Amino acid sequence: MLKGAETTVMTPQDIDTPPTPMHDKQLQGIAFEAVMAKRRLDQALNAKECAVCAGVSYSTARSWFHLPGFPVINGVIFWQDFVQWRADQHRLMKSALPQASGGTTTETPALPPRAAQILFDASPS
Repeated sequence: MLKGAETTVMTPQDIDTPPTPMHDKQLQGIAFEAVMAKRRLDQALNAKECAVCAGVSYSTARSWFHLPGFPVINGVIFWQDFVQWRADQHRLMKSALPQASGGTTTETPALPPRAAQILFDASPS
């Protein structure tokens, strides 16, 4: 073994720990463990807590909360509702991908949402 090399053993507790420190000043006071506990207990999350769970900035989460069709109720969202909304958005983006000429559809491999968005944005209008 190399000098200074360490072996990392993952435990179940490591699964719900943030991979990197948060750099968003708005989210600095949010306790990751408390948010994950709320998520596991299916309790409502506010915009900051939703941002932490989704791994996005507070400003991104706030913009989602103002989108038409976003499942926010009185300023909070349940995680499963967010997951369903996100899946619906992915299906919409996937169905909006360009189709082959001649009216036939091509088999499109499942793409991550960001990759699908890049392809959608790059397609001619």
